[in-house]
This record gives sequence, structure tokens and C-alpha cells, in this order.
Amino acid sequence: QVQLVESGGGLVQAGGSLRLSCAASGSIFSIDAMAWYRQAPGKQREFVTAITSGGSTNYASSVKGRFTISRDNAKNTAYLQMNSLKPEDTAVYYCNADLRVLGDSRKRRAYWGKGTLVTVSS
Repeated sequence: QVQLVESGGGLVQAGGSLRLSCAASGSIFSIDAMAWYRQAPGKQREFVTAITSGGSTNYASSVKGRFTISRDNAKNTAYLQMNSLKPEDTAVYYCNADLRVLGDSRKRRAYWGKGTLVTVSS
């Protein structure tokens, strides 16, 4: 019923930039927060950044000042602009959305995308 699809991953050299997108589709009533998480090889998934429907943001300390999250509420899409990339940013990046579905809008549910791989070479 609801899908989150990430795009924009790829291979980039250290110091470079990438822009990820996360498009939500399906029987969506409203989207509260949208967030990005990442999981590096052999490590647990970790929080990267989040944005509320009103535009408030927060960031992990490791990406603050380098990454910027934004969203287009009309398109149900979130973006992650990643600048000054480092090899330690290499990971699968997952989109997460807390949203309410049509027909059951009182309940907020969390959905995940399948992820997009970002590889930063040194």
C-alpha cells in the first residue's frame, strides 16, 4: 500500500557530493517525519538526519555541517544533500517515514525503503 523508494546512490571520491531522494507513494493520508539512516558493512544501522512536516531538522554529529535534509511535502519526497563526503560515509542509506494511511489516519506507522548504496573512495 505504501512504498518508499530511494535513489541517487553511487560511487564518489572523497570530498565529493551526492544527492539522495526518497519518494513515498501509495495510500498516504499524511507524512509526519521523514528520516535517513545508514548501515555500514559490519555495523548497526544508525540515525543520520530527520525532518518534520514543519521543516524542523536534526542531524547526527558525524554529518552536521556536511549533510542537509529537505523535503517537498507536495511530492511526498525527502532529499539528502551530502557534501564533503568521507570514506566513513560509505553505507547503505535507508529512508524512513512516519506516516498515516488513508482509511486509518489515526494511527501513525513507520515505513522503510530498501536502501541505496553510497560508496566513497579515498
